[in-house]
Formats: sequence, C-alpha cells, structure tokens
Amino acid sequence: MVDKTYIPKGEVPPASQIGATLEALGAAIAARREADETSYTHRLLAGNVDGVLKKVMEEAGEVALAAKDVEGWATSSLAAAVALQAAGDKAADDQSETLGQGGAAAELQPLSVQLPPEYGEAVDHLRYEAADVVYHLLVVLERYGISLDEFAAELNMRMTDEERPAGAVRLHGEYVRRGK
Repeated sequence: MVDKTYIPKGEVPPASQIGATLEALGAAIAARREADETSYTHRLLAGNVDGVLKKVMEEAGEVALAAKDVEGWATSSLAAAVALQAAGDKAADDQSETLGQGGAAAELQPLSVQLPPEYGEAVDHLRYEAADVVYHLLVVLERYGISLDEFAAELNMRMTDEERPAGAVRLHGEYVRRGK
C-alpha cells in the first residue's frame, strides 16, 4: 500500500504519533469550551447533549457505509481478477488441447489483483469518516470530564497483562464498570 503519511522536514516525530495527536486534539477540544458560539466544538460542548450524541451516531453510521464501499470495491476487484484468471486458464487449457498436449494447463499463473483507483479513494473516505467519529467521541468525553488518560486506562483494561504496554495507565478496581 502507498505510504500516505509524512513528517514535515526538520520536525522530530513524537514517541507515539497517535498519542501525540489525540493529546493535542483533546487539548484543542478542551480549550474550545471557552470559545464563543462561532466555534462548532463549543456549541457541541455547551449545547443540548442530543446534538453531539446525534453526531456520534451519524458519524458511526458513515464509517459503516464507508467500510462497505471499501469492501465492495475490494470484492468486485477480486471477483474480476478471478474471472479473468479463469478465462486465461480456460484459454490455456484450450490451447494445450489444440496442440495435442491434453489436460489442464501445466502451470497456473498466480492470481494478480489490480485494485482500481476508486478503491484507494474509498479507503481515504473511510479514514476521513473514522476521524469524524473519533473527534466527536472526544467531544463527548470532554463534555463529561473523562480525560484521555482515563479513557486510555479503560482501553488498557481490555488487554491482558502480557498485551498491555509497560507503564500503561490502568483503572482502579472500584472504577471498572462492565455495562449495566
């Protein structure tokens, strides 16, 4: 797959790209509590809770639709490649029989799938929609005072001790809640 990311020349990358990005985004969202009504984020934080919750639901639905688009392009491209391969194999078999060699083609060629440009565009759209979900989710967490460390601790609790990064933040037992 094509490398779609870069680090601007002269900048030193942080230890964790996703961590640094989420921390910066979380700080920006928190700072927008103090913004005026022209700020979309401020309106989500200060307005009726239904507004931001609807956005999370809407964006989650868009992620699902975008993922289905990616899947559709991938499977249709694979189906086309398989059909072309089968047609090529049949032509090879027919040629072998014509030449008196009989039977199936001596060697099957490996299946080569050439994904159309629309597949890459669909993947890019999925990434965009996923970012929308994460952004709106972070707004919800900020609205209710859930820090990124607390959120990270919740995610870390879903891993075994062997899987969890060394030094990773965890929740105290009295704060572990597994549904209602």
